[in-house]
Amino acid sequence: MNLNLRQAIVQRVTDKTDEEIFEIIADSVDGEERVLPGLGVLFEIIWKNSGSDVQNQLVTTLREHLA
Repeated sequence: MNLNLRQAIVQRVTDKTDEEIFEIIADSVDGEERVLPGLGVLFEIIWKNSGSDVQNQLVTTLREHLA
């Protein structure tokens, strides 16, 4: 079986509870750099499945915290 990175990350969180997914994300934030691609894949899923209001709020939050 040949999985790409996106598939492997999605598979890791598939069938997890909200609490388990929260813990995976919380443990990854400020963690080792090797987990950053995983957070990127999760963000991609959030982005693609969010309406423009949520996307705009995410962009605003990011911009406000880059300074």
